[in-house]
Amino acid sequence: MAIGITLGDPAGIGPEVVAAALAAAPAALREQAIVFGDPDVLARGARAMGVAVAARCEGAACPDVVPGQPDARSGAAQVAWLEAAIAAAQAGRVDALVTAPISKTWAKRAGFAFPGHTELLAARFGVAEVAMTFVGPRLVVALATVHVPLATVPGALTVARIVATGTLLADALARDLGRPAPVRLGVVGLNPHAGEGGLLGDDEARVIAPAVAALAAALGDRAIVSGPLVPDAAFRDAVDGRYHGLVAMYHDQALIPVKLVDFEHAVNVTLGLPIVRTSPDHGTAYDLAGTGRARPASTLAALELAAAMRAARGRR
Repeated sequence: MAIGITLGDPAGIGPEVVAAALAAAPAALREQAIVFGDPDVLARGARAMGVAVAARCEGAACPDVVPGQPDARSGAAQVAWLEAAIAAAQAGRVDALVTAPISKTWAKRAGFAFPGHTELLAARFGVAEVAMTFVGPRLVVALATVHVPLATVPGALTVARIVATGTLLADALARDLGRPAPVRLGVVGLNPHAGEGGLLGDDEARVIAPAVAALAAALGDRAIVSGPLVPDAAFRDAVDGRYHGLVAMYHDQALIPVKLVDFEHAVNVTLGLPIVRTSPDHGTAYDLAGTGRARPASTLAALELAAAMRAARGRR
């Protein structure tokens, strides 16, 4: 079985970081990889990064796209390559996906009907519950809500959603990441000071505290669940090792600390899928595309984590 790698937006840094990550990866890992994208675009990325890459590569051609200048062609290509990789996974050709960054704007113009990779993958694999999770050397954080406007977050939070996210995270910490039992989970509050006893909001009392109780009951002796935690202290405590993982309430609550302490080494993981899916923790970076200055550390970490998670699941 192989690991599928998508090139992402050909006008972004995806081709460069994929080429450099493959060049830096162990030979055994390179041999397992199938790149979904235009071979010429991958070769262009390799030249920009000054590396040599020999990789299986398949996908629709995307000629004449200029790095840093996305257009309708680049939008259509990134969607086509992603769908081809998903089809390969559904057909059993690959059992892990590593996805380079796409442009949600240009993908939408090409008919992409989802907020991001996470939602597309859940739909294609028919999975009801998934969790966007960021795995770094110092922080592991799952998101209870993902690509929704900040103003709609309180209404999107439910006991069921928080419990599902926490359950997926606890399972991944034990199964995929090798954390010892019982795993230590922290559930972060939504409001400043976790609501300050209702003075600064009642979401903690109405939704998050009942979710913490339900999650603790569901996990039993597999986990120690704490919360609702004061957000500004919870991430510091997690960095210091108090928690194996945190459940955050919204996108930037998780991503700001992750990118502060683990940027270039954190990996975006979609939990709840029948296959492993990882991605670097950054975007298309059009300002760097074609310059050879893109840094491939997060893509290499995504590739290595995909291989490690696949191996861990194979041992069970």
